[in-house]
Amino acid sequence: MQRVLRVPTLRNGVAVRLMSSSAHPQPSIGRFTGKPDPATGKYNVSFIEGDGIGPEISQSVKQIFKAADVPINWEFCDVSPIFVNGLTTIPDKAVQSISKNLVALKGPLATPIGKGHRSLNLTLRKTFGLFANVRPAKSVAGFKTTYSDVDLVLIRENTEGEYSGIEHVVTPGVVQSIKLITRDASERVIRYAFEYARAIGRPRVIVVHKSTIQRLSDGLFVDVAKKLAAEYPDIKLEEQLIDNKVLNVVTNPASYSDAVSVCPNLYGDILSDLNSGLSAGSLGLTPSANIGNKISIFEAVHGSAPDIAGKNMANPTALLLSSVMMLNHMGLNSHADKIQDAVLSTIASSAENRTGDLGGSATTSSFTEAVINKL
Repeated sequence: MQRVLRVPTLRNGVAVRLMSSSAHPQPSIGRFTGKPDPATGKYNVSFIEGDGIGPEISQSVKQIFKAADVPINWEFCDVSPIFVNGLTTIPDKAVQSISKNLVALKGPLATPIGKGHRSLNLTLRKTFGLFANVRPAKSVAGFKTTYSDVDLVLIRENTEGEYSGIEHVVTPGVVQSIKLITRDASERVIRYAFEYARAIGRPRVIVVHKSTIQRLSDGLFVDVAKKLAAEYPDIKLEEQLIDNKVLNVVTNPASYSDAVSVCPNLYGDILSDLNSGLSAGSLGLTPSANIGNKISIFEAVHGSAPDIAGKNMANPTALLLSSVMMLNHMGLNSHADKIQDAVLSTIASSAENRTGDLGGSATTSSFTEAVINKL
C-alpha cells in the first residue's frame, strides 16, 4: 500500500518526496504473513512477466531491484491458460507457487482470442480470492498534466457484479447478462475500504453506486456500507451516485484527496482508469494491487501493447510502482522508498528520461539506467 505523504515539491527541478513521520501503515485485513527463506534471507516472490511488452518491463524491474539490493528472489510463474472440465484455469505449478509465496508481481496479460478462454485477470482473481482492487492515482511532481493536485484512492470490488460471467441467450437477438451482488462480497470489500482509510489516515469513505436505478443490487451494496459504518465512528461514510462522482472528480479532483472511494466492479473498472487519466494522463504511471485475505497480486494495469513489444519503447513505471506497493505490503519499506523516489525523480528530471508515452525520448533500457543512477 502507498505510504502517507505530503505533497511532493521540486528542488532544482527534481521531485522530492517529503515523508511523513509515520511508518507505512497497512490495513488489518490481507496483511502479508510470508517469511524470508532461512537459507538465503530473501523472500520468494512469484513473477508473472506477462505478454507483449511484459518481459521487457519485467526485466527493468529485476535490474532495478538488483541494483537496490532488495532481498527478493524472483520465481518465474507461467499462467498460460488451460481448460479443466470446460473452465479456464491456470497451471497447477503457478497456483502452487503463488499459494506458497503469498505474493506475486504481474505484468500485462493477453487472454488468447478465439479459444474460448475467459479473462486471465478474472481467472487469477477468482482462483486466489482477490476481492479488492486498490488503485491509487497521484500526480507526479515535475511531470505536467491537466491537474497538479490529484491524490485519489479507489477500491473496487473484484469478484462479482457485471463481471460474474453469467450470460445467456434468452431468444435469438436477445441476450441477458446478470449483475451479481452478494452481501458477503460487499461486506468484504467495504470493510477493507474502511480499514484502508483508517490505515492511511483518510477520514472519509465514499460508497459509489446507482441505487436510484438498480435498487436491489446497488441498494444492497449501499445498505451493507451503512451498517458497517457503525463500526468505524472515526470515519465518515458518504454516498455518491456514479454519474455525480464522475462529474465531481473531473471538475475538482482535489476534493477527494482525503477520501477512499469504494464501488462495485464495473464502476470501479471505469473510475480507476478515469483517475489515472486525471493524475498522469496515462495508465503507464498507475500502480495497482489485488488483495485477498492471504494472497495478494500486484500488477501493471495497462495492456500488453504487442505493437511495440521487443522495440525497447515500453514504459516500465506502472510495474515499478506496483512493485513499490508490493514492497510496502511486505514490510520492506526502505527499499520501497528508495525505488519510488528514484523512479519519480527520474520522470521529473527531463523529457530525455521519459519514455515516448510521456512525451519523452527515453527507451526502456535508458529509463532503467537513469533510475538505477538515482538509487
